[in-house]
Amino acid sequence: MSGAGAEAEAAAWLEARGLTVRERNWRCRFGELDLICEDGGTLVFVEVRARARADFGGAAGSITAAKRARLTAAARQYLAQLPRTPPCRFDCVLVSGADGQHTLEWLRNAFDAAS
Repeated sequence: MSGAGAEAEAAAWLEARGLTVRERNWRCRFGELDLICEDGGTLVFVEVRARARADFGGAAGSITAAKRARLTAAARQYLAQLPRTPPCRFDCVLVSGADGQHTLEWLRNAFDAAS
């Protein structure tokens, strides 16, 4: 499954579970935020990771400390443009397996800005 396909599927999957997608592929100088959603009054920055195989830790293992730092910096940049800072969290949607045989796993509060 392509990255864009995984992101589209993750967005629809999250919307079916009550989240509202505000932004897709939001970019700044620090990197890209795959999805920015609202869950009640909470702003949710969602990293979508797709891996066909579980080698080397699979989708979850691909979210390194460096990746988390880039996501945190991009989220801070996004928040800087808002009139007020709402409650926030970082979630991950992991897409594992090949096309037609894949699963989605939603990790709420997968990490925080300090990690």
